[in-house]
Amino acid sequence: MNSTCPFFVIGKTVCLSPVRIPFYFSLRQSIFDDIPDTYVALGAPVLAFWLMSLMFYCLDISGWRWLDKYRIHESEEVKSRNLATPWEVARAIIFQNVMQILVGFAWLTEPPAISVARCQSEMEGLGRTLVFVVPGLFGEETGMKILEQWGPGMTHWLYWWGIPAAQIFLAMFTVDTWQYFIHRLMHTNQYLYRKIHSVHHKLYVPYALGALYNHPFEFLLMDTLAIIIAEQVAHLSIRQAIFCVVYGTCQGVDVHCGYNFPFDPFRLISGNNSDYHDIHHQAVGIKSNFSQPYFIHWDVLLGTRMTREDIQKRGQKVKTT
Repeated sequence: MNSTCPFFVIGKTVCLSPVRIPFYFSLRQSIFDDIPDTYVALGAPVLAFWLMSLMFYCLDISGWRWLDKYRIHESEEVKSRNLATPWEVARAIIFQNVMQILVGFAWLTEPPAISVARCQSEMEGLGRTLVFVVPGLFGEETGMKILEQWGPGMTHWLYWWGIPAAQIFLAMFTVDTWQYFIHRLMHTNQYLYRKIHSVHHKLYVPYALGALYNHPFEFLLMDTLAIIIAEQVAHLSIRQAIFCVVYGTCQGVDVHCGYNFPFDPFRLISGNNSDYHDIHHQAVGIKSNFSQPYFIHWDVLLGTRMTREDIQKRGQKVKTT
């Protein structure tokens, strides 16, 4: 029961206790002092990409022998089989970073003011929605009992946890859906592959820096537009958008990194990992494993998933025929 209100439902409105801010949320207008969140949204994915790419580059040149068992391809194989030099890759990515920032400046708007009063008002609006929905689902009498007992807790959990998490997963699903079907089209349409997507596949052996090595048109269509659409579909706040883009960027670097670490945290979250995407860059799997950047559900559902076991079975069939 709400300790500061005699009842949750009072006439046509609701009564909620003072707002309790969860640990992850900051009431400051900007996450970092004197840096607007819009600037963070533009700079954070670029910074995350270069820091993570440089980390893997340091591993590549370290000479540490213990890394050999985790490499998918030998370093010399990367140099000999790829058709784009590291300088060409870096130059293309810097150009795309500039494009990304310019599009972001044109698209992003100043976020609304953050305040306790705004949170309280939005929570009350959510509470009124529950007053309409819960009795409709469970009946008037049972619904009102549920609201009086759990209404404040339900409102708090939905506002701070349930709805934000659902928005993030919806945004990820939207990006995955957009990129899967555009990526698949790039491979099934010979003109699009030859003129646009073949740029990325100059890296027959992927490595971290090459994660964003694309034709500029592909970068705008498959990456930038996907985020814009997802933001609109899921109604993301600026900080939710920062999380999704930074996480997606790090995941993209990780799946191109060329290492198959068993302790890789991204492997614990998604089946889309470096080994999975490496198959797509090889001739045997180029019409498979289209999923990116977050999860692999579309490959599974539409039969375009290929694993190392599938490759072995295919090789055994060839030997027996």
